[in-house]
Amino acid sequence: MTLAPFAVPEYTAADFSQETWWLSLIKAVFIIVFLIANVLLALWVERRGLGRMQTRPGPNVAGPLGLFQAFADAGKLLFKEDMWTRRAERFLYFLAPAIAAFAAFSVYAVIPMGPNVKIGNISTPLQLADMPVASLYILAIASLGLYGIVLGGWSTRSTLPLYGAVRSSAQVISYELAMGLSLVSVFLMSGSMSTSQIVAAQGQFWWAFTLFPAFVIYCISATGEVNRLPFDLPEAEGEIVAGHMTEYSSMKFGWYYLSEYVNMLNVSAVATTMFFGGWHAPWPLSHVEFLNSGWWGLLWFFLKIWFFMFLLIWTRATLLRFRYDQFMNLGWKRLMPIALGWLVLVALVRGITQFVALPNHILFGGVGVIFVIALGIIWLTDKPEPEEIPASEREYTGFEDGFPVPPLPGQTPVASPRGLATIEGELAPASALDSPKESTDE
Repeated sequence: MTLAPFAVPEYTAADFSQETWWLSLIKAVFIIVFLIANVLLALWVERRGLGRMQTRPGPNVAGPLGLFQAFADAGKLLFKEDMWTRRAERFLYFLAPAIAAFAAFSVYAVIPMGPNVKIGNISTPLQLADMPVASLYILAIASLGLYGIVLGGWSTRSTLPLYGAVRSSAQVISYELAMGLSLVSVFLMSGSMSTSQIVAAQGQFWWAFTLFPAFVIYCISATGEVNRLPFDLPEAEGEIVAGHMTEYSSMKFGWYYLSEYVNMLNVSAVATTMFFGGWHAPWPLSHVEFLNSGWWGLLWFFLKIWFFMFLLIWTRATLLRFRYDQFMNLGWKRLMPIALGWLVLVALVRGITQFVALPNHILFGGVGVIFVIALGIIWLTDKPEPEEIPASEREYTGFEDGFPVPPLPGQTPVASPRGLATIEGELAPASALDSPKESTDE
């Protein structure tokens, strides 16, 4: 045991040399049970948490403190009548929820949930699989889940689900690029795309602090990736009912509902792995050797993912939904340039360290100062949008952007020839038509 500052043991990547087929099977079953149990817990925590934040009780009938409300909802979905539209593409209609659920459950296959532990006489990591490009596997599976949403919206042959599917595809394309760029800086600093090696590289410093701008960009992009407020445009209840899930019922709706919460756990696990040190204990507990090894890693991993889950719930209770133009401007005009600029700075740091030996705090301090100066220049040079002229000061013509619109408060309606016609059916003289204000006053 050591208590010296920053004297954290050196960690290595996961060792699968003693792995057996039955251990892999046990891990796969454990991941499924772990995700389903956390989804049930998330449903209760979110509803009770939103209730407390909105000064209402939340679920309080089904079981003590409403603990069994998620089980009641699951039972309702299981036994609810299965319905679909007659024009639906039957095969794709049934396949779409399965694709969404399969993609959601597949991400945790490469997430390290703990170090190597002893099960009997066999040493095995608390991770189902690892590969040199495990991070790319995560991004690919996340993109695959989009097919379930798009096919679900298109196969119903209904208008509102199709709108939701198109919105979702645009959202994923817009925010997955910024999220990928934020993760590239992690790959550069870790020197690998293997998830276990990325966790091992954070034995002393978590990338959330060293690569703070990339961490912030990831958190914003991940919120947009899972269609949560303020980025829930694909499921905007006030606009398109429930988006791609509008025409779904029974357990097919349940698969979509389940995949949404599993995806929340996925982005939380990726944030924990890439930026929060994975299963490593937080400082100063990381300096106590036995707390940073064995089954303790599973506890730290669980607490960390629930930290990010709480942030997602808190965001939903606090922020309002963006307009579509605001949503796109944030993704393409803000997050993308900032993520690309930060990536260039990190690449410069890695290039400098190949030739010059400088302490990390000096390097990243200088990079942070340059990044802040660049953000200040962008903020100062950004042209503000022109102020809108009040409706009472604008001339009303009956049209706005080529479309007929009613007059706003403070505007005088344009008199029509039919409105100025006499009872006998004769039109008013031309002088009356030229001065609509006088005609309406009469």
